Amino acid sequence: MPTYQYKCEECGIAFERFQHFSEDPVRTCPECDGPVRRVIHPVGVIFKGSGFYVTDNKRSSALTSKAEPKEAKAESAAEPRESTKD
Repeated sequence: MPTYQYKCEECGIAFERFQHFSEDPVRTCPECDGPVRRVIHPVGVIFKGSGFYVTDNKRSSALTSKAEPKEAKAESAAEPRESTKD
């Protein structure tokens, strides 16, 4: 059940109510019976990882390249690389 925050336009108090989505919003202040309005707060959303853009899902290199076995990756990482400098 969501929590909604309201603010009275006459006395200025802020209060919260737990309400179902199907319930009507609160119209009067519990303190002074004045009109109230629902306070909308911005929500911070952080998208992490890939897959949030159209271009992230269409990587041609990832789709066409063959996956190297894990053992081969571990062996190639363990072997020292030869330098080409003389």
